[in-house]
Amino acid sequence: MSILATEQVSHSFHDRWLFTDLHFGLQKGDRVALVGINGTGKSTLLKILAEQTVPTAGKVVKERGIKIGFLSQEPSFSGMETINDFIYSPDNEQQQLIKAYENLLNSNKIDQQRLAELTDKLSAMEAWEYEHNIKTILNRLQISDFNQTIDSLSGGQKKRLSLAKLLIDEPDVYVLDEPTNHLDIETIEWLEKLLTTGNKTVLLVTHDRYFLDNVCTEIRELDKGNLYIYKGNYTYFLEKKAEREAIDAITAEKAQNLLRRELEWMRRQPQARGTKSKARIDAFYNLEEKSKGIQKAENVQLSVKMSRQGSKILELENISKSFSNTKIIHCFSYTFKKGDRIGLAGKNGSGKSTFLNLVTQVLSPDHGHVVVGETTKFGYYKQEGLIFKEDDRVLDIVKNIADYIEMANGDVITASQLLTLFLFPPEKQYNLVSRLSGGEKKRLQLMRVLMSNPNFLILDEPSNDLDIDTLNVLEAFLENYPGVLLLVSHDRYLIDRLTEQLFIFESEGNLIICNGNYADYKLEQEENTRKEKNQIKNVQPEKSTRKSRIEKKKLSYKEQLEYESLEKGITEIELIIKQKTNILNTVSDHQELTSIALDIEKLQKELDVKSERWLELSEYI
Repeated sequence: MSILATEQVSHSFHDRWLFTDLHFGLQKGDRVALVGINGTGKSTLLKILAEQTVPTAGKVVKERGIKIGFLSQEPSFSGMETINDFIYSPDNEQQQLIKAYENLLNSNKIDQQRLAELTDKLSAMEAWEYEHNIKTILNRLQISDFNQTIDSLSGGQKKRLSLAKLLIDEPDVYVLDEPTNHLDIETIEWLEKLLTTGNKTVLLVTHDRYFLDNVCTEIRELDKGNLYIYKGNYTYFLEKKAEREAIDAITAEKAQNLLRRELEWMRRQPQARGTKSKARIDAFYNLEEKSKGIQKAENVQLSVKMSRQGSKILELENISKSFSNTKIIHCFSYTFKKGDRIGLAGKNGSGKSTFLNLVTQVLSPDHGHVVVGETTKFGYYKQEGLIFKEDDRVLDIVKNIADYIEMANGDVITASQLLTLFLFPPEKQYNLVSRLSGGEKKRLQLMRVLMSNPNFLILDEPSNDLDIDTLNVLEAFLENYPGVLLLVSHDRYLIDRLTEQLFIFESEGNLIICNGNYADYKLEQEENTRKEKNQIKNVQPEKSTRKSRIEKKKLSYKEQLEYESLEKGITEIELIIKQKTNILNTVSDHQELTSIALDIEKLQKELDVKSERWLELSEYI
């Protein structure tokens, strides 16, 4: 039985029907991915199911008392001033207690009596585990300053904050629109485990095929207003979709043959047709619709010419870069070779963007040298997005670079023809760029980068806001791209398919080179972890069994002292984090900002360790 479903839902957008009489149901424990090309209505359907949008016709029905959590691509924070206001719901007693406890710890002078009262209440409500879960979620999503105003957050920070709130609230149904945007790979892997733990009901739209495969057990495709269901992973979906389209093509071909005969009959009929032929006339129009069959999806033709590349491309000679005594990159050397395909991996803030700025000489290294070859021509696709004026039209963006473009096969085409190849038909070329969707702006930005004929291509998170079909075409182009490719992406599928080497950004400015793609790197990491565990098991004396731990009734004197020390230490660290966070909000220098942020991250890790041990000991108090 469905806990959330639509009843004959229809919806139109700009006088165009996205879907009509659509039935979409979710049962408890379903984990469903919704796929389809841009413009089919995926995000609209999610909003209708989450009761954020009222459908043109039909309605949404749900089980009584069910709670739906919705993650939008563009979260709304109306009426909320600070992160603290947004995170803790006023109608959730446990959350309000935790909020009061956190505020008290962050105050300049702690009221010990009030602290004892709150501690007792949290214990009585068994809310310590919940409090620990909230901290874990916020730390994972890099949210530390609860007093920061929401207006001061970037788009990525707002998306992570909205995701954190949804996960903290633990809804009955998780409705997620592109949940992996603005997350690093480690956080995505953590989110996968969280969503697949317990019997959660999940509906999501994502371009991340590994995330889709690891989380979802069913794929539903929205295509020209119709819904197709596939019980299996993404590979199974592609196979069955190809079979369905092949059958549709055969059906359409048969209908076309019959249509030719019916068309002759229609032409022979007199203008004043009798009622007896009306049924056949109606059948003719139905047949005409059926004969159209499946329209072949247009392809983005990424085949622009590449500039000639010499033997000397780019050399990094012992480069180092620090911000406020915090090492970002330390003594790294590498000589780029023809055909290099390198992926950059590491946590958010680990130095990937700094590295790209050093490579493109936007920044200068503190030590060492960056030597660029005379023929090297960079094409830099930046995460920040397309820069344009309010009155810029789509065609202007291309003509600002060139009126004519030479393709890889030597053909010369106009700017308008190139836009058509990139799925911008003539009627859209005179539209304002500001009216384009996020995915269309990204496609236009990518087109501008490739038009410059680069032989050293740098792509910073190219998969954000692009649908899977466009990504497939981009990947097909990049697989045959003869120049040097430097790729930053949280999309593990993209990195696995396109790279042959990884630069891994670790702490203290360490940058290590790994041969192979991300899957190879993870395999190596898991093998090393297994070896370390085996070594520890062989060296350390056997630990007490689980049974003896359960039977333990009270702490030893030494553990009691440790427990009291931890309480004091946790409070001190939380105060330091608060002070540093306050300083962070007043600093504008980029180097100092990075240094303070790294200090906060280290303190947060220390706080997590101490908190975990404190929780362990508190069980016996």
